[in-house]
Amino acid sequence: MSDRITVRAPAKINLHLGVGGPRDDGFHPLETVYTSIGLYDDVVATAAPAWSLGLDAASYVDASAVPLDDSNIVAAAARALSALHGVPVVADVTITKGIPVAGGLAGGSADAAAALVALDRLLALETSDDDLLRIAAELGSDVPFALVGGHALGTGRGEVVTPLPVTDTVLWWVVVPSTSGGLSTPAVYRHFDALNPGASPEPSPATAVVEALASGDARALAAALHNDLQAAAVDLRPDLGSLISLGEAHGALRGIVSGSGPTVVFLCADADAARGLAGVLQEDGRTALVANGPVAGAHLVNGL
Repeated sequence: MSDRITVRAPAKINLHLGVGGPRDDGFHPLETVYTSIGLYDDVVATAAPAWSLGLDAASYVDASAVPLDDSNIVAAAARALSALHGVPVVADVTITKGIPVAGGLAGGSADAAAALVALDRLLALETSDDDLLRIAAELGSDVPFALVGGHALGTGRGEVVTPLPVTDTVLWWVVVPSTSGGLSTPAVYRHFDALNPGASPEPSPATAVVEALASGDARALAAALHNDLQAAAVDLRPDLGSLISLGEAHGALRGIVSGSGPTVVFLCADADAARGLAGVLQEDGRTALVANGPVAGAHLVNGL
């Protein structure tokens, strides 16, 4: 086994996010369709006698928002593996972040998924796929999808992941992180509840998005994109609505808030259209990242 393992995990976009009214336990039932895009975090785990956690972040990532103590989800992943196997799980771990923090792109979940795979391989724990998925679900609703990648249907709180077929269609996206701070996911859900008193306990079904993905037609998918949290996010941050209008006016097939926001993503017709839109948005002073998908879930970059 190598004494240094690098694992890469992708950001996610919710192509459909249906949200039901809160259950007795406070959680909202979800029906969502995930897709993975080529915007990544890497987790590098190196053999060491004690645990340490470091960070290397892209210029557009708010590094100050990433804790490097035991509250980081990567540390939680290590504790979960240790509890499962009954052995210490220690390593020198560095997160290289290319996914914006608190942006609705599941960057923390990507880190957790990459850490589970990296630490399992580094320490030769031979954790089963079932156990990895179970631990992932305990760590967070989006972590199982970060392991799987591709397209998938998520139910429950989003943690019950069923892979969907992947066609030959490559989807091109422009990802625009917020430069004025994140949106608290609990705050967005609370505002959703305030805007939707007495909401149906059943989330809106993802049928239209699933059918559009199967057709391989990007324009059909653009028409089907749906996010029940978008109205709440835009009400809290009206600038997101203005950004969506700007992107759609400059050629995007559709703009949508990603998850609970505040990142906005634009589906484009092809690579040239995505690069052209990104250029317009960059000239407007925004960070605009071009990414395609779907891509693989957490996977080895180097190491055995």
